[in-house]
Formats: sequence, structure tokens, C-alpha cells
Amino acid sequence: MFYNAFMHAENAPISEDVQNRYRALRAEVERHSRLYYVDAAPEIADIEFDALLSELAAFEAEHPGLDIISGSPTQRVGGEPLEGFATVEHPVRMFSMDNTYNAGELRAFDERVRKGLEGEPPTYVVELKIDGVSISLRYEEGRYMRAATRGDGYRGDNVTENVRTIGAVPLALKSGPPVLLEVRGEVFMRHGEFARLNRLREEEGIALFANPRNATAGTLKQLDPKEVRKRRLSILVYDIAPIEGANLTTHWDTLERLEAYGFPVSAHRKRCASIEEVLAFCEEWRTKRHELDYETDGMVVKVDAAEHRRRLGETSKSPRWAIAYKFPAEVARTRLRDITVQVGKTGTLTPVAELEPVQLAGTTVKRASLHNFDLLEERDIRVGDMVEIQKAGEIIPQVLRFVPEERPADARPFPIPEACPECHSEVRQDPDGVYYRCLNPACPAQIKGRLEHFASRAAMDIEGLGAALVEQLVDKQLVMNIADIYRLDEQTLAEKLKKENVKSSNREKSSRNLVEAIEASKAQPLRRVLNGLGIRHVGGHTAEVLARAYGSIERLMDAPEEELREVSDVGEIVAKSVYDFFHTDENRALIARLKEYGLKLEEEQAAAPAAQTLAGKTLVVTGALTRYTREEIEERIKALGGRAASSVSKKTDYLVAGDNAGSKLAKARELGVPILTELEFEAMAGGES
Repeated sequence: MFYNAFMHAENAPISEDVQNRYRALRAEVERHSRLYYVDAAPEIADIEFDALLSELAAFEAEHPGLDIISGSPTQRVGGEPLEGFATVEHPVRMFSMDNTYNAGELRAFDERVRKGLEGEPPTYVVELKIDGVSISLRYEEGRYMRAATRGDGYRGDNVTENVRTIGAVPLALKSGPPVLLEVRGEVFMRHGEFARLNRLREEEGIALFANPRNATAGTLKQLDPKEVRKRRLSILVYDIAPIEGANLTTHWDTLERLEAYGFPVSAHRKRCASIEEVLAFCEEWRTKRHELDYETDGMVVKVDAAEHRRRLGETSKSPRWAIAYKFPAEVARTRLRDITVQVGKTGTLTPVAELEPVQLAGTTVKRASLHNFDLLEERDIRVGDMVEIQKAGEIIPQVLRFVPEERPADARPFPIPEACPECHSEVRQDPDGVYYRCLNPACPAQIKGRLEHFASRAAMDIEGLGAALVEQLVDKQLVMNIADIYRLDEQTLAEKLKKENVKSSNREKSSRNLVEAIEASKAQPLRRVLNGLGIRHVGGHTAEVLARAYGSIERLMDAPEEELREVSDVGEIVAKSVYDFFHTDENRALIARLKEYGLKLEEEQAAAPAAQTLAGKTLVVTGALTRYTREEIEERIKALGGRAASSVSKKTDYLVAGDNAGSKLAKARELGVPILTELEFEAMAGGES
């Protein structure tokens, strides 16, 4: 819903009732944000949280006199793409730590500390060592102001806007923080998000990230904060820089103070009175860490007392009062029995290592990813080799290398397939890519993959239509595309289950339940169908964006490619993929069949505008807005008949400029393009819609 900006004057007094409702709504959003990003225990689905956040943004837009500033969760939405990263000088140097790898080295560290303290016994605080990217956060009067990477310790990259999008980073602090506060933490990616991101990259034919740390570093280097926001980074804060106003006596108290301010702090920490207690705690976490949903590579041991730290001081590169105890990398050796090739729903051919079973990080590993054929050739991995395997992000087994001294004489390279192993059709490498693909859309492996994806919970949610049944239906040629699903009836399914020796009562119930689930799926909204169609580069988020933008399958199918490029979060590559999909005779026939079977093919909230007040006009939006999110204002422009473009040109009719507008504002002035404030845009658009 959009609100008339003139309903409330900018400085109109806000009633106590409105303020109370605002505080309650904001607190609810912040609570769910913490449950998701900090506690990893969400109570509501993503779409429900997005609706709650939209409700908060709408309330703020309706009441512009509210004290929103930078503390509101609505201010996390990424702004304009960055032109680059400025350099930031750290007020207090960010040191790196020396490493130890065994109990003897850790005891030697304790001896050095005791010597430095002239025999006075230290107390230690031991925490998990997160394998991520070190970051420094600056707050002024309790408000988030800046974030910077460690860099060389003296200066790093200004990544303020990227870090702002991380849900766990508080934008406004609690419990009376000092006027100036500089905190240190580690940005990281959880295992589930790492796996999700790599699945998307694999579908798009993009090289996979090797591990969560690489994925985190690559994400923070993105120039578009909106892209960063999509990747759901996490953060844990572990220290306060010793600047004026931050006068805490122990590290343990520092961690408790950080929690009171609202920062996420690791709960897995211990205060230890001796180095033997430290070693016992480290040993406890050597295997226990595999229960976590993020990657750790050791423990950090710190002297607790601030006075002891001051007396111990630092070397040229690291503090004398802290050290990292690194766990040995969990790598297993086993024999590579064979290499098989998997064919995905978009035709991607992926080599898979078939291994002699081996124990690794608490599980038995029989298969491991080889990623792509270029990497297989580059690492010279051959069938018969003794190989080393490791779990990327503790979840995905991958082959690291072969062991040269144990290579048998008959080890043989695995050739790049010239034909699809499933249907024997032509295989071709992606232009400027690393993946080889089967070019036959009727390939049984692709059909099975597309059917499983279409029936999945994220798409049409057809319970009972799992991988085993899909395989049987395709092998018997009962279902050869997603439209064929809607031809299935209880009798056909019962006959199929009868041949599989399923008991009579069970097969009748299973057949009836599946047919009911298929029928219920016809009511799924357009975003679910678009996700289920398996269009290359289109996942759940992009499907939702397209569904909101067009409202119906007909409008989307008729959209020109250049128009698709201008849709928020779409871009050139996705636009071409969507356009090509809907301009293929086979796919247009598929959509026609889905219509005949009664699928909805419309988005629930799609609605025609009351008046096309911006018909034929091209508008560009820039800067920080107060009454809209970027998606909302662009949706409103389109709903009123206008075109929301991303760059200013001679064809631009208006530029809507918020705060801190940059190069687009200068370009508009240079070209003489009329410039509107948000209030002026509202007046021209016709107020509330």
C-alpha cells in the first residue's frame, strides 16, 4: 500500500498512540530479525518477515514525523551501487594474532605471559575462532556510522553500506553506550546460506565458492549493497577498541557489555584460571564444533585483565596477550574408485568422485564434488588415485588433490564427455564459462530434475511427488514434462504403485493424497510457478520480483527484453534468459497447457492502477528515500504507467532525488532533466493509490 505524503505535515506532532504503535511494531521486527540473524531460530517464514518489514516501512511513510533516523530496521535496504571502496584509517590498529598448533606451543605462550607479568598468574578467556572476515564497526552517540575491513591493520576498506545490510548489526545501541565506540568482530556465512548460494551459482554456470570464508570476502567486495543483502551474512562481535570512553577492566566484562548494547556475541566462551583448563576447553570443541552451523578453525585465547594486557603490550604485528589455537584441518585420504557425471535440470554436467568409504568430520563419505571438468583437468585428478578430501564449510565433501607418491601406474584421466551420459545428445561448454551442458531439453535426467524442482516445497509444494516416484514416472514415459503432472489420476498412480508391490490400502491412500496435492497446487500464485518452471538464473527471489512487477504470465511473456532489464534485481543476464524462455515455441506451448489444466498463473496482489498518471514517462530514482523503499517507488511508477529506469539519459523525463544523491543528480542537472523531491513526486503521481 502507498500513502499520501501530504496526509501528515513534516513537522506535525505525533500522537502518543501513534508513537506507541510504532515502537511496538518496530520492536516486533527487531525481535524477529534477531531470532533469524543472531539466534538462528526463526519463528516465522521469510515472506512473513518481509510483510512485517513492509508494514513498518509503510507506517514510517504515513507518519514522517517519527524519529526513524538510522536505527530503524527499514534503513538496512541497500542503496545505490558503489563506485569503489574508500580507505579508512583505524583509530586503533587492528592486529592479527600469532598461531599455535599443539598443546606444547600453547603452554609456551602461557610461560611467556607469566614471565611478562613477573610471575603474576593470569586469567584467560577462550572463545571460538570464527573463520570469516575481520571488521571494525564505529558508533557515535549509539548510532551506526561506519564499518571497515581490517586491511593492513592500519587502514581498511570502507564497507559501511554493505555491512549495514547485515541483519545482526545493530543500527542503534541500547544500555547507554559511550559517545564514541569502536567494536571489532567477524563477518561470516552460515553453512545453510553457503550451500544455498553455491546451488544458485551452479544453476547459473558460475564457479562455486571454495568455502564460506571466500564467499564472505567476495560478498563484502560487492559494489551493490542490494546484492550483499541477498546473501544473508552474519556477524559476531568480540572486542571493544581501547579508545576514550571504553574503560572496561576485563575482557569478560567487555563481552557482557557488548551483549547489553545489543551486539551478537558468541555464547561459546569460558573464563579459565589456568592453561590446563584452557587446553581442556579447546579439546572439548575440537569435535563439538561440527555441531555448529558456521565454520570455525580453532580457538582464541586472551588474557582477561585489561591491566595485564597493558603490561604485556604488542609486538610489531600481534598482541602478546592473545593467541590463536588452530585445529588441524580435517582431511581424509581414500581411493578414487571412479568418476560419474550428474546431469542437472538445466543440463549442467557435473563430475562426481566415487570413493572408497572414509570417515570425515563425523560422517562416512562415499561421494565428493569435483565441481567442473576444467578444475578436474587443472588438478590432474585421475581414476585410481589416492586423493585427499575435505568438507567445504563442514558440509560439502570435495576432493582437494591427488597424492603423487601413491599414484598407481594404471591411473587414468577422465575425459570430458562429448555426449550426454543420459541421452547421448550433444554437449557444449558455456560461452565464457566453465560448465558443459547437454543441449537436449528432452533429456530424461533434465526432465527428472525439472519435475523434482517443480514439485518441491519452494515451488508448487506437491507433497508425495518425490525423486523416486518422478524417476519411475519418467522411465515409464507417463510424465515427460511438468504439464503431464496434471494428467495423472488415482487409477494410473494406483497401477504404478501396484507394480511396485505397495499394499492395496496404502497405494489407494497414497494415490488419492497425491492427486489432491496436485489439484491443490493449481492455486499456487505466479511467483511459485515461475520458480518451478526452472528458468535459468531465476530462483525464488527473482521469481517473486517478476511476479510482483508483471502480475500475470501473459504480461510477463509479452515483455520486451529491454523492459525486463529495467526491473529491479533482474539485470541483463536474467532478462535475456527470461525473454528467451518465453519466446521458445516449446515453452509457450507448455504454458498454454498449464492454463488449460487450470493453474492460476497470476500473482495474488497484482492490481490494476486507478489512473495512469505517469503513462509514457521515464523516471529514475536516486539517493536515500524516507517514504519508500526503492522497490516500492519503482513499483508505483510502473503501476501508474511509467517506466522506472536505472540510468539518466536524454530520454529521462524526471529524476526523483532523495538524500545524498550523487552522480545521477549531477547528470540530470547537466542534461536539464527535471528533478523531483519525494513530495513533488507524490503530487505529480496523484497522492494515495
